[in-house]
Amino acid sequence: MTTLSRDAGEARPFLGNAYLLLAFASLCWSGNHIVGRMIAGHVPPLAVSTLRWIFPAILIFLLARPHLERDWPVIRGHWPILTLLALTGGAGFGALIYIGLQYTGALNVSLLNSLAPVFIVAAGALVFRDPLSGYQATGIAVSLLGVLVIVTRADLQALLTLSFNVGDLIVIANMAIWAVYSIFLRKKPAMHWLSFMFVFAAISTLATLPLAVIEYLSGSRMQTDWLTFGAIAFIGIFPSFLAFAAWIRGVGLIGSNRAGPFLHLIPLYSAVLAVALLGETLMLYHALGFVLILTGVWLAARAKDAPAPP
Repeated sequence: MTTLSRDAGEARPFLGNAYLLLAFASLCWSGNHIVGRMIAGHVPPLAVSTLRWIFPAILIFLLARPHLERDWPVIRGHWPILTLLALTGGAGFGALIYIGLQYTGALNVSLLNSLAPVFIVAAGALVFRDPLSGYQATGIAVSLLGVLVIVTRADLQALLTLSFNVGDLIVIANMAIWAVYSIFLRKKPAMHWLSFMFVFAAISTLATLPLAVIEYLSGSRMQTDWLTFGAIAFIGIFPSFLAFAAWIRGVGLIGSNRAGPFLHLIPLYSAVLAVALLGETLMLYHALGFVLILTGVWLAARAKDAPAPP
């Protein structure tokens, strides 16, 4: 069962195409990393983690009221799994990514983000005994190699001298949390996707709000300027609402193992956005990395034997 009806997927090709949905979600999350680094030190991490869910929760509630009334018996009967999904994929993952961005650099974030597909496969095998096909293993390895080419600028010495700090450890832990969220999406009860997104956003808000209050009382303040307002608006709409809706739908169509390698598109997108928006120069190692990443995603997407969530 998917978050959108099968008829809706057939009527709207984008919503029925897992590959486009997952690529779009990765694009949104790439933007989240760029914006998150832009506002590091400008907006406290727990404040932005809370605000990124408050505004979508309000907007979704206005759209989802009739669906929530119909789905309430399902929601009430499945609180444990809904809470787990919100605490891992929403509150926990969202907060830790902004905290990690306070301490670690772009090179390390891009590299460590690529551990997520590996963690997803490992978690799926440990918890649900998911099989790993040869295409999937090869695709993950090839796309990870492409990420390494980009983040090290095809310089082996950069990889050998890479150091890790507390921010890196936070990002690594966050990738493991994301893996737990991704594999348990198969347990999501059947309901309208707007109903699920509201519950997801509401629980994430309730979980992060007390931490944001503590952060505020400790003296951390956000700067009230256009950068803050624009960043929160972008984060609330794209990485929070639209990206999660697309990821949930995509994983529902092809399963978490085959969806995981699409996260390798994030550093690819980051490089493209840096060229387009920041005027950085596109180098040969960028092109080589792009080819390897896309090849790896294509190989993983070819796998037909990974079970999709029911």
